[in-house]
Amino acid sequence: MSVKASCFVVWLFFLCTQNLSIAQDYPSSWWKPVSRDGAPSWEILPQDAGPGEVVLSKRHELGVFSNFGEAPFVLDNLRYNSVEGLWQMMKYPDPEWASDPRHKIDASVWRYTRDQVMSMVGFEAKNAGDLANKIYTNYGLKLISYQGEAFDYKDMGPGSERHFQIIREAIRQKVLQNFEVKALLLKTKGLKLIPDHNVGSGKPKSYYYFDILMDIRDREL
Repeated sequence: MSVKASCFVVWLFFLCTQNLSIAQDYPSSWWKPVSRDGAPSWEILPQDAGPGEVVLSKRHELGVFSNFGEAPFVLDNLRYNSVEGLWQMMKYPDPEWASDPRHKIDASVWRYTRDQVMSMVGFEAKNAGDLANKIYTNYGLKLISYQGEAFDYKDMGPGSERHFQIIREAIRQKVLQNFEVKALLLKTKGLKLIPDHNVGSGKPKSYYYFDILMDIRDREL
């Protein structure tokens, strides 16, 4: 065997052992199979991950990276218990937007205040958002708002971009302000993060929280 070929074999062996070492650092619980019996039809289970992928499943510790995950953070001097709470809060009447058309709707229709939604996590926050969606449909509303700034977050233009900026910074602060969350994100280095549900294509960038997390992990941590 030539010297060049020998060097290639040594390099290949080193690369394989390094990859094996990295793989062995990942907890096997992240891929532990879950029975499909009783699982929601929308759910991507841990074992559904492809090579080099890991599902941000709510069934194990990586679920904290979901927008539903409880991880308090402060953004623009306000405290939120989850990114989902922030996301859905923007659909509620805004005291900083004087001409907010949502103020014309009786408060009892909303059921929750903006501050209450800010403190919510998980499906409680999502359900508050679902309620707001129905009100939007019934009253012909379109704009959401953040600290008095109104925009259409689904316009695939300036509104979607503004929403993305807010959500990306929220996810960033969630990671930076919670040591355990930051450490856990770093632990996933080398893996492609995928959601535990089908997000679909053609959505505004803010919907792809897993891509945001990878960008933060690979460029800022």
